Amino acid sequence: MVDLEHTSGLAVPTQGLVNLTHLMYGLHAFSALMGILGPAFIITAFLTGWPSIIAVIINYVKRSDVSHTFLDSHFRWQIRTFWFAVLWLIIMMVLVMTVIGIPFAIALGVAVGIWVLYRLIRGWLTLTSRKPMPV
Repeated sequence: MVDLEHTSGLAVPTQGLVNLTHLMYGLHAFSALMGILGPAFIITAFLTGWPSIIAVIINYVKRSDVSHTFLDSHFRWQIRTFWFAVLWLIIMMVLVMTVIGIPFAIALGVAVGIWVLYRLIRGWLTLTSRKPMPV
């Protein structure tokens, strides 16, 4: 029998899955931190850093285990953050190919880096409150 939260009607996840979700936010945050501290943009470190890649793989592997829980929204949040950042990185690479686009690519890299940090911080704080991410 699955325990249901009386306020949301969602299944209550195990503490192990909650801890795993915290770990995945931590892996993503570690990659972003390496982007801040290193010469790379936050977005490139977030995408190419092995911790983020490991976290996204775990997201896909464990996705069925968190379905119908509030963690499902956090998994979706992390996966979308990763893939939208990939899309913006591709756009940046296209802009860099043109001399005129280089300043725009740099500005876009900074903006997307801030966006990634915002999503990680907002998601992790919401997870700490044991609430789902908004749809």
